Amino acid sequence: MVEQITDMLVFMNKEAAVVILAALPISELRGAIPLALAMDFTPMKAYMLSVAGNIIPVIPLLFLLKPVSEKLRHIPVFEKFFNWLFERTRKKASLIEKFEAIGLILFVAIPLPITGAWTGCVAATLFKIRFRYAFPAILAGIIIAGLVVMGISLAGKELLFK
Repeated sequence: MVEQITDMLVFMNKEAAVVILAALPISELRGAIPLALAMDFTPMKAYMLSVAGNIIPVIPLLFLLKPVSEKLRHIPVFEKFFNWLFERTRKKASLIEKFEAIGLILFVAIPLPITGAWTGCVAATLFKIRFRYAFPAILAGIIIAGLVVMGISLAGKELLFK
């Protein structure tokens, strides 16, 4: 699915494609940074666009996830989805449950498919971490994850094209 989205995005403005890919769940900046580097963006431009795109959904998610999920739970298919999503996040987010905001930073900073800003927002909602702590923690996690992904991507590019 990410490949189809990436293929569709490359026909757009390249900067917009990177920002949109970074804002999407699953790919987030973990997909956006390698895409930007593949499009020959400078590492700084790739990093800045990817981080900016990854931040875009955070504030709406932190404010709207709980009220929207509560409203939609009256529809059976959404109830099933939110039960699955929240249970899956609860199982993966023991770090957040134990260390709250510091755990949230580490959880978002780990560049794996089941972590990131989107799941961090779900976890912050589940564990009732207040916005004033959750947003800076998720932002810090995004910044760290971006640095890690950039380092890995540059090392991989160097090895592949040496």
